Amino acid sequence: MKLDFDVVVVGAGVAGMTAAIYLKRGNANVCIAEKGTPGGLINLSSDIENYPGIKKTAGVDLAFSMYEQVMSLNIPFRSTEIKEIKSLEDKKVLVTTDGEITCQSIILCMGRGPIKLELDNVDRLTGRGISYCAVCDGALYKDKDVCVVGGGNSALEESLYLANLCRKVYIIHRRDVLRGEKMLVSKIKEKDNIEVIYNAQIIKFNEENDRLSSIDIDEEGSIRNIVVSGCFTFIGYKPANELVKNFDILDEKGYIIVDKGMQTNIKGIYAAGDIVYKDAFQIVTAASDGALAAISCMRSLK
Repeated sequence: MKLDFDVVVVGAGVAGMTAAIYLKRGNANVCIAEKGTPGGLINLSSDIENYPGIKKTAGVDLAFSMYEQVMSLNIPFRSTEIKEIKSLEDKKVLVTTDGEITCQSIILCMGRGPIKLELDNVDRLTGRGISYCAVCDGALYKDKDVCVVGGGNSALEESLYLANLCRKVYIIHRRDVLRGEKMLVSKIKEKDNIEVIYNAQIIKFNEENDRLSSIDIDEEGSIRNIVVSGCFTFIGYKPANELVKNFDILDEKGYIIVDKGMQTNIKGIYAAGDIVYKDAFQIVTAASDGALAAISCMRSLK
C-alpha cells in the first residue's frame, strides 16, 4: 500500500503544529495541510502572558516561532484546503483543492471560528467596519470611536489593545458584570477612554456609503444610538467541523469526541486542540492535545 504520508495533520494551529513536531521527531512521515495562516486563533491575540516559559509575547510572534520550528524540521507544509475525506479504510484519501493526498492516519486540528451576531447586514459589513481581530484591523480605526461586543477575556484583551489606538472604546456586554480575569477587569477600569455598557445588546448596525456608521443598542429596554466606525465582536466560538459533519464523531455541540489518546471512534482518525471540547480553551491545552494525539498515533502506525 503506497501512501504519500504516514500522517496528515489538518490545520496548523497550536495543536496541529505541536502534533507535527512530535510526529517528525518520532520519525513519522508527516505533512501539515492548512488553508490559512499558521497559528490559527493565536494570531488574533495582541498579548500572550500565560504561556509557560514566555513572559510576554504577541500572538503572531508565537505563531511564527512555532512555524519556524516546523520548517526547521523539514515538515512538508501544504497550503491547501481539505474538501473531503473520501476513504476511511487503512488507506485514507483526502481530497484537496490541489489534488488528493493519501495517508494511514489523520489528526484533525481545524480549531474554532468566531460566532457572529445574527443581524441582517453582518456579512455585508464584515471588513467594512465589522471585524473579529483587533490586532489585524485596529490600526484602521486610529483616533476613531469603536465598540467591542463581549465580556470575556478575549473581549477585554482586545479592548485594551484598541484603547491604545482609538479615541473611545465602548464595551457592549449583555450581562451586569464582566466575565474576564480580575487583572483584565482592573485594567479596563483604569482606562479613561473605555466605557462599559452593561445589560445591553446591539439590535442594529447602521451603515453609510457601505460602511458601518453607528449601532443601535437595547440598554435595559431603552434604545440608544452610538456613533462608531468599527465593531469588534468577541462573543464566543464554534467548532470548524464542516469536514466531518457527516461522520458519527461529533457531540451535541459539534465538537469531535475522542478518547484519552485523542482518537475518535474511527480507526486512524484523531483530533486535537479547539475542535475537541474542553473546560479551558488555552494555548497550553491545545499543545497538550497535539502531543497526546501524536504519541497515540505513532503507537498505531504500521
